[in-house]
Amino acid sequence: FFFFQAEDGIRDFCLSRGLGDVYKRQALREAHRVLKKGGRFLCLEFSKVQFEPFSSFYKLYTMNILPVMGSFIARDSDSYRYLAESIDKFDDQKTLLNRLERAGFSYCSYKNLSLGIVAIHSGFKL
Repeated sequence: FFFFQAEDGIRDFCLSRGLGDVYKRQALREAHRVLKKGGRFLCLEFSKVQFEPFSSFYKLYTMNILPVMGSFIARDSDSYRYLAESIDKFDDQKTLLNRLERAGFSYCSYKNLSLGIVAIHSGFKL
């Protein structure tokens, strides 16, 4: 979590790879609550690949190759398997966008990076 404090509240709230480890609805509502009016929420999360030919390869890579590499490099395949499974279970871009809107954020949007492997979601507290 990163947040930038203004005199009358938190101006910007940035989160990277954190929503998968918390109860999303409650975390988003809390982020909205602590932001000052006009504040911005930004979130970088793993997401769903948007280019179908690459999507199948990426899933094969994360579910099968990544844990094997983790076993050889870090001697820890379980953590890499957990990472792959959590990425696979995480919300797609539109679902997370809807969660932001339901939490009270306005002017919500997202931008895919690396064909949608990750996405940056943004919303404002008005």
